[in-house]
Amino acid sequence: MAHSDSQIKEIIGKLTLEEKCGLLSGSDFWHTKSVERLGIPKIMVSDGPHGLRKQDESSAGVNDSIQAVCFPAACATSASFSRDSYAKLGSVLGDECQAKDVSTILGPAINIKRSPLCGRNFEYISEDPYVAGELSASYINAVQEKHVGTSLKHFALNDQEYRRLTNSSDCDERTMREIYLKGFEIAVKKSQPATIMHSYNLINGTYAGESKWLISDVLRKEWGFKGLVMSDWGAVSNRIDGVKAGTDLEMPSSDGINDAKVLKAAKDNPELVKKIDECVFRILRWVYDFEDNRQKGEFNIEQHHKIAREIEEDSIVLLKNDGTLPLDPATSGKIAVIGEFAKCPRFQGGGSSHINTKTVSNAFESLEAYGLKFTYAKGFSAEPPKDKNQAAKEALELSEEALKAASGCDTILVFAGLPDSFESEGYDRKHMDLPEEQNELIKKLCATGKKVTVILHNGSPVTMPWAKDVNAILELYLGGEAVGEAAANVLTGRVNPSGKLAETFPVRLEDTPSFLNFANDKKHTVYAEGIFVGYRWYDTRKMDVLFPFGHGLSYTTFEYSNLRLSSSDISDDGKITATVTVKNTGKIDGKEIVQLYVCDKTQSVTRPEKELKGFEKVFVPAGKSVDVSFELDKSSFAWYNTDLNDWYAASGEYEIKVGPSSRDLPLSSTVRFTTSVRLPLEITLDTTCGDLLKDERTKGILNKVFESQKSKLEGGSTVSEEAITEEMRINMLDGHPLRNVISWSHLSEEAAEKMMADLKKAVTE
Repeated sequence: MAHSDSQIKEIIGKLTLEEKCGLLSGSDFWHTKSVERLGIPKIMVSDGPHGLRKQDESSAGVNDSIQAVCFPAACATSASFSRDSYAKLGSVLGDECQAKDVSTILGPAINIKRSPLCGRNFEYISEDPYVAGELSASYINAVQEKHVGTSLKHFALNDQEYRRLTNSSDCDERTMREIYLKGFEIAVKKSQPATIMHSYNLINGTYAGESKWLISDVLRKEWGFKGLVMSDWGAVSNRIDGVKAGTDLEMPSSDGINDAKVLKAAKDNPELVKKIDECVFRILRWVYDFEDNRQKGEFNIEQHHKIAREIEEDSIVLLKNDGTLPLDPATSGKIAVIGEFAKCPRFQGGGSSHINTKTVSNAFESLEAYGLKFTYAKGFSAEPPKDKNQAAKEALELSEEALKAASGCDTILVFAGLPDSFESEGYDRKHMDLPEEQNELIKKLCATGKKVTVILHNGSPVTMPWAKDVNAILELYLGGEAVGEAAANVLTGRVNPSGKLAETFPVRLEDTPSFLNFANDKKHTVYAEGIFVGYRWYDTRKMDVLFPFGHGLSYTTFEYSNLRLSSSDISDDGKITATVTVKNTGKIDGKEIVQLYVCDKTQSVTRPEKELKGFEKVFVPAGKSVDVSFELDKSSFAWYNTDLNDWYAASGEYEIKVGPSSRDLPLSSTVRFTTSVRLPLEITLDTTCGDLLKDERTKGILNKVFESQKSKLEGGSTVSEEAITEEMRINMLDGHPLRNVISWSHLSEEAAEKMMADLKKAVTE
């Protein structure tokens, strides 16, 4: 029998204030507290989100976890652009949590990939908040259908590991709303996660967990979040301020220290007691949501390993291919497999999401199992020796061995990637490069004239100085424990690759938007690039990139045609549907990720060149066509206006573009948006003519003044009227305040007062 809200409130009424304060923190690293006299149970949470990292309770170490299935990390799964893949992952993890008595899996993590150097990027979904919000919502809904909670994290602006516990992310509100909060907003409104985990960092000088604006005003009141807010582990600075802001649960245990502080502060503070009661209510509702809905659950490691392989197969990105892939016995000739990652793949990142796996497949054995004949050479060490002299000697020996193995072959498969030490929670990368010995070996292999395919294992973008020289590049990312099988299936054509990049691969680190403002100050991180993150930056600046956002190839080809809109006009409350036909023009079945972008042509505010507002992954049989539709509403055209404290889309034209990537959009159409929303305009002597002339309410009034005082404004000039066009006059007057108009035109005091009164009346009526 499920506990009702009224029953939970009755239980709270029986708790002492000391017991209430005790419930505000964990009992240990992974459990909440129980109150035995009232039958309140404790529940367990576990790290995630791409596998169950449950502590092995038979071990004393907090990082010793049970054997579990390692699914692809978010860097990989996000490349699927598949809500279905995320739902499949969530459903399986929900089952596993029920089977292992875990109430909540700590994830998904959806912080924005502001820089490719962030050490935790492998856990994050995208540089685009729409992608992050949509995919995480599918995951959350699927987990929670199993009556297991999720913890959407890290709320918010935790986009670097450097000094993450004490550094302030300094960011303007528009940028926060459009980029760093938008994914959370989408996920909350579409899936209502059971919990949200606040981040370590400060935001504009206030710790995230102590920000009333962030937690109470935005998250709860604006977005309608109903669940519990917990701290990241060790993220609490001032627990009393956290309770006041709406942070319900401190994790892990503080050994009662912070509970005692809250208790002492609450004894003569009825308002704080009220806040404590609200926190305890949300904690108990979360506890009973799990306890009242216990299920048997299923943890079939073999079956779930298969699902991990299927998800990775849906996520692998074919970055480049001149026809070398898939491998064809008739044309590939003799094959050499180079690189230790072929035998020992890097399949997950380091830190709190690290899974203790039972089985890890590798490409070497998987290719052998398919009967593929090849020679093998280690080529380089997955984790080179730390001693530089020893590392150089080993690199030379392994390189010579690899070149010898490749000399008698026609096709070379190089399994390259980043060592474990390069990417992990807790610190950021220093550069975007692969280890030097890998790049040098790939260059030498290209110089042989053989066909070279590079297969990458990495959690974030890397530079590729050899990209133009190789024949094919296959991005596996960190593909989970079945990555070897998935890679072999794609290489041999058993699976047609269909992943696309959910992040931009820049040519070099210096091109990145946050280059001058990332992890370089102990106390403050300035988000100086504003809304121009990822492709919004590169595309608006028309910069060359290595591989653009949304890019990914297939073994078949697709043709886009017949973009049609259900209407050419839309208003604030309206909706339109954009439909496009996609045809598979190749000879094999394939999946295509169709992307829709919106371009604001109104010039009402500085905006990115285009923004993703729709994506769908569809299966298209060879020779067949499918129609793909997207529904657009005001949110598809809007930006966050801080004067309104709301989302706003200006009246005017917007271009709809559709295609296979952010840099390949063959179809476009135009829609006109009309809003009834009027922007606030304060009328003072410092209000500029430009603002008044651009506003339909005030334009006519000011023009009448100009017309009546025309000769004075022109300063007695004898230049003909044709010499100064209307557009020229508007531009010249743009920055001039009303006080200058009054002065230059010698308006009488009475005329000036009338003009000001008319303008104020126009903007208030």
